[in-house]
Amino acid sequence: MTTFLSRLNAIPYDVFANPAASVLLPIALGTSVGFSSRPKQTQTTYLAIKQPPLRPPPQVFGPVWTVLYGLMGYAAHRAVTSVSPLVSTDHMRTLYSMQLGLNLLYMPLFFGLRKPVLALADIVSLVGLNGYLTYLYFSVDSVAGWCQVPYMAWLGFATYLTAGAGYLNNWDISEATLKKRMS
Repeated sequence: MTTFLSRLNAIPYDVFANPAASVLLPIALGTSVGFSSRPKQTQTTYLAIKQPPLRPPPQVFGPVWTVLYGLMGYAAHRAVTSVSPLVSTDHMRTLYSMQLGLNLLYMPLFFGLRKPVLALADIVSLVGLNGYLTYLYFSVDSVAGWCQVPYMAWLGFATYLTAGAGYLNNWDISEATLKKRMS
């Protein structure tokens, strides 16, 4: 039953088998989520909330995420298409699909619903899941594992930014609260 469910919920193997599809899928999905969350409004919100030190300018996020999505897709291609008696391909596909889903939820949670607590729970889950996935990738293909390292570093930084912004704004970044602060 568990095997059936993991196959049902995972991105199909054929996507991972094709390097271009494996790289382009997360880039396309990430770009779609980025544009569906109204970039100008997201930038305005980002600039209006109190931020912890070291926050990058909003223009950095698009290029960084494009590279990270490409790396994560390539890592998944290499890991899933590697033959290993240690790790099931279905297991890696399911974990990768879950982490991609959690990744794509972050912007709607933080900038759409304006719920930094939920976004923090999402990103902490994402860090844990990707830590395990990175470990698995290293066990089957070192290049795949190393492709995950920049993603893990950025997730750590993003966790700091999320927790810092949540804390500095008393976990309330609602539109009403931001309007009060700006007036």
